[in-house]
Amino acid sequence: MDGPPPPREDRTRVPDRVTLKKEIGLLSACTIIIGNIIGSGIFISPKGVLEHSGSVGVALLVWTLGGGVAALGSLCYAELGVAIPKSGGDYAYVSEIFGGLVGFLLLWSAVLIMYPTTLAVIALTFSSYALQPVFPECAPPYAAKRVLSATCLLLLTWVNCCSVRMATRIQDVFTVGKLLALGLIIAVGVVQIFKGNFEALTPQVVFSMDRTPSVGQMALAFLHASFAFSGWNFLNYVTEEVVDPRRNLPRAIYISIPLVTLVYTLTNMAYFSSMSSDELLSSNAVAVTFGEKLLGMFSVIMPISVALSTFGGINGYLFTSSRLCFSGAREGHLPSLLAMIHVTKCTPIPALLCTAAMVILCIGETHNLINCVSFINYLSYGVTIAGLLFHRWKKPNLYRPIKVHLVVPLCYLMFWALLLGFSLYSEPLVCGVGLVIMLTGVPVYFLGIHWKAKPKCVNRFIETATLVGQRLCLVVFPQLEPIEVAEPSERTDPAASSSADS
Repeated sequence: MDGPPPPREDRTRVPDRVTLKKEIGLLSACTIIIGNIIGSGIFISPKGVLEHSGSVGVALLVWTLGGGVAALGSLCYAELGVAIPKSGGDYAYVSEIFGGLVGFLLLWSAVLIMYPTTLAVIALTFSSYALQPVFPECAPPYAAKRVLSATCLLLLTWVNCCSVRMATRIQDVFTVGKLLALGLIIAVGVVQIFKGNFEALTPQVVFSMDRTPSVGQMALAFLHASFAFSGWNFLNYVTEEVVDPRRNLPRAIYISIPLVTLVYTLTNMAYFSSMSSDELLSSNAVAVTFGEKLLGMFSVIMPISVALSTFGGINGYLFTSSRLCFSGAREGHLPSLLAMIHVTKCTPIPALLCTAAMVILCIGETHNLINCVSFINYLSYGVTIAGLLFHRWKKPNLYRPIKVHLVVPLCYLMFWALLLGFSLYSEPLVCGVGLVIMLTGVPVYFLGIHWKAKPKCVNRFIETATLVGQRLCLVVFPQLEPIEVAEPSERTDPAASSSADS
């Protein structure tokens, strides 16, 4: 007898080490920031910025200052990202600095409304522009837009579940594509200016206005611009997957933010080189109207380019927002299943599926929520940057590879306070809805997280649901990296330590 046959290899056995892979280099880091910022905003927000600012000149000023404010915020986030090297962005930093309740409120508003709504708006923009060549004489049907939006979300969710490398490669390619699309708009605008078609940009016209905008209207103009710039902090959501984050995180920020600000300002100048203020305000698709006026038979290029741009934006938002769910679950603020990754692909599949499901539920008439989302965004940014100042005071000896000048966070917070104050004054209902949504997380926190002595039946149900989810998705808890095990307070500044010893 030859003896028993050798046992069959178990193809699903768990590797010795299951962790999030560090596959995001400097180029991919730049494309994540640029790809998340340049989504649907530059094709939606110009109308809102011009409407509230009152003139072309003030609108261009708002776009430029919006980029400057994003640059100030990103510098502060660079310091936080290397001092607290955790994925999760605002949520991770605020939880570390202010404690669980404040962090959970940011997480609650982001998961419940901010990111699903933003993703839904981008997905609907993608479907509108993608269907434009199919329905050139009329608006695309309501059902067709929703079906295509959901299909796009499901496809990109599958890609992100399969491979981090595949998702980042898609992000790289489509970021280059969207920069080329905006480059086409800018190039056509430059040609128009050289032909002498720049009446709307002449000094006597650029600041002419039918009405003087109020301070509240200017605040709303900045909120629309901030929607177009939202995403500048998204690399901080995937810090643990960045190669050498202490070098590549700040470098990617320094490269990406000025580039996007320049592209946005030039794009708006190109719009105004061929469109009057009235034409831009009456257009429901600014880029398409621009293409129809100047590209003739090649105008179909414009809706296709915008569709590709928003497709890449959806991929970037899915990639980063799923890491927020992952980070929140790892800290015990969301179901533990969302903190697990696939045993071989090392991707957070449950967090991705949760994000996609929330977005599909939000696909409806979401454009009216842009002001609300922008308000919550800015509120989160301000709390996080205030946390930077508190963290410096609380842990003065913590080693900070990057330390911005005190003027940077103070300038940002001054602008932040003015913007939010005047926004509340101008749109109390919309901004109030944002605050109410955030505060509904307080009872959820105390019932779901703070209350430990839950009935056994509840705990058994959670354990069973988690086990079923693990088996369906083939996921386990990742092994922690050493940098996660050590508390940030243990990494002290060598200069401070030597001065203390002397």
